[in-house]
Amino acid sequence: MRSLAEINDKITHQRAVVVTVEELKARVAEEGVAKLAKEVDVVTAGTFEPMESSGAIINLGHTDPPIKIRRGWLDGVPIYSGFGAVDLYIGASCPVEAQDGEEVRERGGGHVIEDLIAGKPVQLRALGQVTDCYPRATFETTITRETINQFYLFNPRNLYQNFIVGVNGGDRTLYTYLGLLQPRLGNAVYSNPGAISPLFNDPDLQAIGIGTKIFLGGSIGYIAWEGTQHFPLQKRLPNRTPIGPAATLALIGDAKQMDPHWVRGCYFKNYGPSLMLGVGIPIPVLNEEVIARCAVQDSEIVAPIVDFSIPRRVRPTFGLVSYAQLKSGRISIEGRAIRTAPLASMLFSRQVALELKQWIAKGEFTLTEAVAPISVERSFLPQDRWTEF
Repeated sequence: MRSLAEINDKITHQRAVVVTVEELKARVAEEGVAKLAKEVDVVTAGTFEPMESSGAIINLGHTDPPIKIRRGWLDGVPIYSGFGAVDLYIGASCPVEAQDGEEVRERGGGHVIEDLIAGKPVQLRALGQVTDCYPRATFETTITRETINQFYLFNPRNLYQNFIVGVNGGDRTLYTYLGLLQPRLGNAVYSNPGAISPLFNDPDLQAIGIGTKIFLGGSIGYIAWEGTQHFPLQKRLPNRTPIGPAATLALIGDAKQMDPHWVRGCYFKNYGPSLMLGVGIPIPVLNEEVIARCAVQDSEIVAPIVDFSIPRRVRPTFGLVSYAQLKSGRISIEGRAIRTAPLASMLFSRQVALELKQWIAKGEFTLTEAVAPISVERSFLPQDRWTEF
């Protein structure tokens, strides 16, 4: 129906018709797929949810005399330093390392990343490997976003296409990556925002690929690769949406340009720190099939209800539940009404899609051709073989 070049030309001249995926879903029942496919050029979808497999690359710049950092901490959070002399990586889920006599603070790498993006000062402490070309043994300083060379997010696994619903059938409270799960099926927690989530609207990954430009943390980012634990071969419904965790993406973007409104450190009690992150995907309307895929509703997508009281990789489930049921605030398990709550912010997810829509409508954000597709054939390999010692 139209090419990406034609869409970009319309964007450049501020003539493109852009709608959020939620706006599209509201219109498609009345106006039909064919009409909207002719009218709409781009659909935007977004999410704002915990993404703990995230982190940031930092290059400090060399000291005088130079140091080859081999151990380091940013505001007490350990950093990985096994790259070049002053190349560092801080993981969003790495907690503050307690010193003798200190209590562990509810803080980690995600909070440090948020502070740096906000322009706040962060304390660096580093130990070096002394060599002829790197004679310095220790270094302490305060860094900010402006005093370091590179500072960019590089996230190994973001944007799950679907995920699970967590419940607790046991007798004690559990503290998990989904938050607190009350005993005896006291509550149910889900993390994906459902039908407005980007990859539910592109189930076969046809609109994206390596090199696709996206909204990341309030600035421009890119899809760098498939994400870790990428599992596109997950079982799917006839509408091609997966019934559980499926595709994931590795993302990259310049953190110096990001907004702390969209990148926020968070902490899960008795589990650890993480990062709340806003991610938006533009979906070019190249044909009617794009609109048909984006028309999927919460009643047409499902997630598995998983019992976290069983401490195994493969846990028992209570079957599948639709996102419409989850968003109603109650689901039924074995005849009992169970309260539900999302980890994702529905409000902020909508705002991500809206902000990306505005960027495109103003001609500030054009679309990119992918340089290679994301694999749709990747299997998932668990570590089920035990090694005897």
